[in-house]
Amino acid sequence: MRWQDSERSKNVDDRRGQTMKKVGGGIGIGAIIMAVLALFLGGDPMAVLQNAAQSQPAQTQQNQSADLESRPDYALGEFVKVVLKETEDVWNAQFPAQLGRNYQPPVLVLYDRQTTSACGAASSATGPFYCPGDQKLYIDLSFYQELQTRFGASGDFAMAYIVAHEVAHHIQFLLDITTQVEQQKRRMSKTEGNQMSVRLELQADYLAGVWAHHGQKMKGFLEEGDLEEAVQAAAAVGDDRIQKKSRGYVVPDSFTHGTSEQRVRWFKKGLLSGKLQDGDTFGTNNL
Repeated sequence: MRWQDSERSKNVDDRRGQTMKKVGGGIGIGAIIMAVLALFLGGDPMAVLQNAAQSQPAQTQQNQSADLESRPDYALGEFVKVVLKETEDVWNAQFPAQLGRNYQPPVLVLYDRQTTSACGAASSATGPFYCPGDQKLYIDLSFYQELQTRFGASGDFAMAYIVAHEVAHHIQFLLDITTQVEQQKRRMSKTEGNQMSVRLELQADYLAGVWAHHGQKMKGFLEEGDLEEAVQAAAAVGDDRIQKKSRGYVVPDSFTHGTSEQRVRWFKKGLLSGKLQDGDTFGTNNL
């Protein structure tokens, strides 16, 4: 993917290199007033202040190394920021053109090892995800290594597909699709709920394809082999392939993302169509 000279997104919360430490909560105005009263009443104002300081809850403070350029994942971080900007440019154009409304981009959180989100704690084992609670994407860039070694999907556009897929979940949230799906799942059995999750994920794959369709028309950023890398990544994270590799067998009723064949097919469908209206995975029996 051609990206080195491209603009980076500014909607990035880069938490890489942060360390967490506990600091005191400080002394409030109420404690100071109590100390003054203690002085007038013959008490020990310092004792009041010390007790107040000890009773304040500890707060978490984050420190970050200023030199991100020295990190081994610096170039990958820059690449992901470019991909996010490319999604912003495409959806800023396509939302008004196809939906008659403006696009509100998400924030991308880059972190390593662990962080917090409105959806709970996140760690390297979580993998990339979108949190509707704060409308942010969370990515530990070590996932790229896992994408290559565990899933066998290499190339920069494989990672671009992952970012575009998570942005697609944000689009589903903006269009109220995510909320409706969650409401329906509460009234369903586990198996039926899993099927709804599959439809949601396949639609996100479709939207990632729509992004690639318009991104190529707008920017011409695709290089030879890029689409093959995206297809390989989509196939690599299919439920059937992951279960077969980890368990030795597959349990279709437990699928939540779709098979490799389904994920590739819906991504390609979005790539060829470029139309949001053609990505209704909920209105078809043929997934």
